Formats: sequence, structure tokens, C-alpha cells
Amino acid sequence: MLINETPPHVRRIDTDREDAYAFEITGHITTADVENMYGLLEGAYELHERIDLIVTIRDYEGFDWSAAWKDRVMFGKTRAFEHIRKCAVVGGPGWVGTAVALFRPFFSVEMKHFEATEMDAAWAWIDANPLPGPA
Repeated sequence: MLINETPPHVRRIDTDREDAYAFEITGHITTADVENMYGLLEGAYELHERIDLIVTIRDYEGFDWSAAWKDRVMFGKTRAFEHIRKCAVVGGPGWVGTAVALFRPFFSVEMKHFEATEMDAAWAWIDANPLPGPA
């Protein structure tokens, strides 16, 4: 990595199930980060009609809210609801759990928020496990 490059704020985590996907979100989320995640999910939809998803939020520093209204992001959100069975959201600022509870009734996706200390319970809820990363 070059000195002036920044690491991605959305990182995919391999799981022990082909149809279970996991992402870790850190820092300040940009339009490019959101588009990258939806691109990875679109690839998943090509392979699997339905998937389970776990998103872990660590060291959250904000979100580029203009990213939420980009055409590609809106398309990604709409398409996601057709393919996601369960979505576990782990950690994040206090308002994340409230947002999940507020929006849950409006989506066909089974959604649940877990505190950062409940990581094992979140993985159990989607019936998957993370694979060890590179050493």
C-alpha cells in the first residue's frame, strides 16, 4: 500500500457457509465503500438465490450520507431485499439498534441488532462462523 492510500473501510470476512456473507465496517464510510460492498453482494446474488448476512460495525466515525442516495446504492438496497434471508448487525453507535428495530417491520428481511459483546450470538443466529483470516 502506498503511503497516501487508505485501507478500505468495508472488509469482507470469509465464512464456513457458501451462502453466508460477512462484512466488517470501520471508520468513516464513503460512497466508494458502500458501492464496493454492494458490488460484492451482487456477486453473491449471482451465486445464491438467498443469503444470510452479518455486518459488524467497529470504530464508527460517520457516513457520507450523500452515498445513500446514489443511483447504484439505491439499486443495491432494493436488490438486497430480494436476496437476503437474515441480516445480523453487530455493534455500532447507539442509534443503530434503534434504526434496525424501527425499519424491521417494513422489510421482508429478518433483521436483528446485536451489541458488540454479543458477536458469538450473532454468528449463531445466522448459523455460520467466520473463517480464520490470513496470518
